[in-house]
Amino acid sequence: MARQLLRRVIFAGLACLCALHVGTSLAAPAAAGPGAPVPGEILVFAAASLTDALAEVDAAFTAGSGVKVKVSFAASSVLAKQIEAGAPADVFLSADLEWMDYLEQHGLLRAGTRHDLLGNALVLIAPADSTLQLQIAKGFDLAGALGSGRLSTGDPDSVPAGIYAKAALTQLGVWPSVADRLVRAENVRAALAYVARGETPLGIVYKTDAQAEKRVRVVGVFPADSHPPITYPVALTAGARPPAARYAEFLHSAAARESFVRRGFSVLAGPRGP
Repeated sequence: MARQLLRRVIFAGLACLCALHVGTSLAAPAAAGPGAPVPGEILVFAAASLTDALAEVDAAFTAGSGVKVKVSFAASSVLAKQIEAGAPADVFLSADLEWMDYLEQHGLLRAGTRHDLLGNALVLIAPADSTLQLQIAKGFDLAGALGSGRLSTGDPDSVPAGIYAKAALTQLGVWPSVADRLVRAENVRAALAYVARGETPLGIVYKTDAQAEKRVRVVGVFPADSHPPITYPVALTAGARPPAARYAEFLHSAAARESFVRRGFSVLAGPRGP
């Protein structure tokens, strides 16, 4: 009798547990799978040189809209390839026109949303304690200034900062003397870090990067006509979620413009029509 009673108690308990499990499963919402869109959130892919400026701009946007902004910073080339491969970015902010052109040509941007947002300048930097004096002009002795060291910049085969650097050095007639002495960084912030840590005596980065790093100083500014204009275009991706349009508009707000200018960028004209 005792055994039969024990069995009845166990079976009753199991039945209650099963019923509870089924009821809970029916009431609970299905969990979002990996990569599933999160309501009230957007994903921005942005050039590494925008790291500091966007941190401030995004915080202001979230405070006013309630929409959370997640950002992936890298070289524009890397980000464009990730979008092409299916990464769920909503907004793309590139440091040059070519990689935005690439996505547009592949039908990966939302028509009518692309426009040029910001401008920048190209500078030669050295560690903050360096006493080097060098005037950037046609045929200037960059190789001599390097001594036994190397020149850090973005990879000139893919990273916009490196592409601009190669164009400027070629126009000034000094590229052949330093082409084999480069530290080819994966993005402009990595190039900046090499100089900041004293691992290279000189580097070529954007003015805004140099302004953001106290451990470096600007040796000289490259003439604007020595390289193509440094332009940052922005666009929504073809699969952008609704809040992304509000974000793109906010990039032209007075608050955003103030942040960009304070970080050293020049703000270009507003969006062009479809």
